[in-house]
Amino acid sequence: MVRRVPSGCYKRHVSKQISSMTGFARSEGLIGPLGYVFEVRSVNGRGLDLRLRLPPGFDALEPFIREQAGTALKRGNVTVNLAIKREESPRIALDQAALDQALELALGLAARIPGAAPPRAEALLALPGVMRAITEEAGEAVGEQRQIVLRAAFTQALDQLVAARAAEGVRTVAMLVHQLDEIAALREQAISLAAGQPAMQRARMLDQLQALLREVPGLPEERIAQEVALLAARSDVREELDRLGAHIEAARALLAEGGAVGRRFDFLTQEFVRETNTLCSKSASVPLTAVGLRLKSVIEQMREQVQNIE
Repeated sequence: MVRRVPSGCYKRHVSKQISSMTGFARSEGLIGPLGYVFEVRSVNGRGLDLRLRLPPGFDALEPFIREQAGTALKRGNVTVNLAIKREESPRIALDQAALDQALELALGLAARIPGAAPPRAEALLALPGVMRAITEEAGEAVGEQRQIVLRAAFTQALDQLVAARAAEGVRTVAMLVHQLDEIAALREQAISLAAGQPAMQRARMLDQLQALLREVPGLPEERIAQEVALLAARSDVREELDRLGAHIEAARALLAEGGAVGRRFDFLTQEFVRETNTLCSKSASVPLTAVGLRLKSVIEQMREQVQNIE
């Protein structure tokens, strides 16, 4: 049974729930002899893109549908499909004028053919145009009643879609929390592994340069020491790890804020990727590189989830 709602704006309690952009809803019922089915599908989208598929004669519903969907949804590619079918066979009626004309032609033809049998009733009734379906012409009152029922049906489907997207959002947030915890744990490992990286790099390069000096004497040792110090500083990943920690806290703040945070979260994941790429490129040890690669994998998984939230 479809509940009736007024044709005003779509109103609901404003919630900080994070919702997914993926969902499906269906609402169906009868309006007299007509059966209707509303189907609303939603998938990922950069903004809110509404695509309506309404049968001929039902275009008057479009402004209402766009207004309600635009109020309830912020992002997603949303398709609204309305199917109408007649649940009972149409009544038929005799077109007397068409029958009279067909009968006159048939009798005239039979009179011109010797021995021809008179025209049979079933043959005349089978002629095109003799029998016609009675189409129900909806008056103004009937048309308004259909509008009320179909608006209520769409509102019901929209409620179901919002609920489905919210339920999917709960599962997505739980996954994001888990992934952020994993990223934070990997960052702690990276901090431990990177603590001695500049000193290790400096000692390694000094050994290599001393060997070079023995083979090519005359190079200024002070300039060499400066270059070694510069290269060692460039291998220091503590700044990237500090920024990664700030990004983790910012992501958790977005989850706590709730609502339509998908765009900002998606931008933030790009910063995660940037810091992790730099970490891997500056890594001077196999264990630190392994942690960096694991970070990239988890961040990519998180990014896929983030692109699904509103």
